[in-house]
Amino acid sequence: MTIRAVDEAPLNKFHRKLTWACAGGPFLDGYLLSIIGVALVGMSKELHLSTGDESLIGAAALVGIFVGGLFFGALTDKLGREAMYTIDLAVLVGGSILSVFANETWQLVLLRFVLGMAIGADYPIATSLLAEWVPNKHRGRLLGILILAWYVGAAAAYVIGYAMAEIGGTGTWRWMLASGAVLSAVILLLRIGTPESPLWLVNKGRTADAQKAIKKALDRTVSIDDLLAASADEQAVEQSGFRDLFRGAYLRRTLFCGLFYMCQITPMFALYTFGPTILGSFGLGEGNVSNLGSGLISVVFVLGCIPALRLVDRVGRRPVIVWSFALMVVPLAVLGGGSALPVAVVVACFCAYALFSGGPTVLEWTYPNELFPTSVRATAGGVATSISRIGAAAGTYLLPISLDRLGIGTTMLIGAGITVLGWLVSFAWAEETRGRTLAETSALPGSGRSVAAGGERSDALRKSGL
Repeated sequence: MTIRAVDEAPLNKFHRKLTWACAGGPFLDGYLLSIIGVALVGMSKELHLSTGDESLIGAAALVGIFVGGLFFGALTDKLGREAMYTIDLAVLVGGSILSVFANETWQLVLLRFVLGMAIGADYPIATSLLAEWVPNKHRGRLLGILILAWYVGAAAAYVIGYAMAEIGGTGTWRWMLASGAVLSAVILLLRIGTPESPLWLVNKGRTADAQKAIKKALDRTVSIDDLLAASADEQAVEQSGFRDLFRGAYLRRTLFCGLFYMCQITPMFALYTFGPTILGSFGLGEGNVSNLGSGLISVVFVLGCIPALRLVDRVGRRPVIVWSFALMVVPLAVLGGGSALPVAVVVACFCAYALFSGGPTVLEWTYPNELFPTSVRATAGGVATSISRIGAAAGTYLLPISLDRLGIGTTMLIGAGITVLGWLVSFAWAEETRGRTLAETSALPGSGRSVAAGGERSDALRKSGL
């Protein structure tokens, strides 16, 4: 089922505002996950934290993201995108404020876990809402923009943390945590008033509400009769649930989305840790200045995403992800040479990896939203996020051990091996979804809703205004 009034609408102020509002979640993810690293320096001194305490505080948010994505994605498919879209931001505001008053390790761990759950919930909520509102030909680029916000948020955290530490010293760690509440409140205000997804409303049989939402957002009128027909079309499709993601034809898509996401993000987290060491060669790796160096790392990854944003809608999803993973292997393999490599080669490899990683990065949320129907779209996005965080948590925990016992060269070769797995998964399972409606991209082969069937249906829908 497709709503032509939405699918073929020209980009307007609503689409731009919705994109920025949805990008607020990834921005806060990058910010909140990074600001804690800056704040831990002063926090450890004041609260006398042990190394184990620091590890628990640092890992709590990642565990929370895993739980939040897994649970709240499914809840979003049942309750709707609009309500959850603002609730999770309210939790971020409250959790950040309470963090300012924490004086015990367990309090910080609990609050970081709650913040992680809200962040993990926002990924499937915001991405499914945006995917169901944006015009078909711009969907890949606009969904890809959301991941850029993560790196911008991380860079902002390091810059703001650096400035606070310079002005007030490491004792300003509580103000660093409070800054997350301010940013969350700003994004929450930006989200207020966003209409519900018309696809979700039609899927639930709420055609009158869908008509009002389209009129409010796009100033386009679709008749109730046409929406009733669309609703009947949607209800004719088997309504899938959480379990359906792990059986039958959807299992392959679930594994693809989760595994390529995990294979992309695991080495990336490792390079984030390795990055300050590289920058240390230029005098940017010691003391508070290292926060600026870490911010520069985020900027490099942002630059890598920019060309990919244009290519996913021009060249296609499949060639971008397959070729990107193949090219990402090369710099990691070269870094396998270890510390004996010249600094210029190490820096060049780091920049090349950042550039090539843009393809899988911008598709992290595009594929889950395109390959699954309305009834489980947010659920699938949440599952993919949860699977990816297994790799992120494992990489963060195991990297120091690997560096200590195996050395930097072997560690980078392990990263190359993980990236090869990402290439194999993408080569075997990546589907091409460029230029197709959500109804067509989410249809299973042989389901009667294939591209060909979609093309026949499009003629009828054009006559009905959908």
